Amino acid sequence: MEYTAIPRDTTLEAFRVQIDVMRRLGVEGRAKLTFELCKNLRQVLTDGVRFRHPDYTDDQVRLAVIRLRLGEKLFRKVYPGVEIKP
Repeated sequence: MEYTAIPRDTTLEAFRVQIDVMRRLGVEGRAKLTFELCKNLRQVLTDGVRFRHPDYTDDQVRLAVIRLRLGEKLFRKVYPGVEIKP
């Protein structure tokens, strides 16, 4: 099989190993991995907001993370008038 989207920092052999591992995981394993990565990303965003704003309440942190995830335009539509810095 010919690969056209190999990351620049990855050798062809390493990429093939990665593809083989992903295939062996199956659909359920890849879905589980995807959800775990999403959970980890939410935690990184939360930790970043808490670091930048140690005075924020849990609700303010939640809103700041939502703002980061949605982007400014959509956040303003969903939460009009909410002033929170990410």
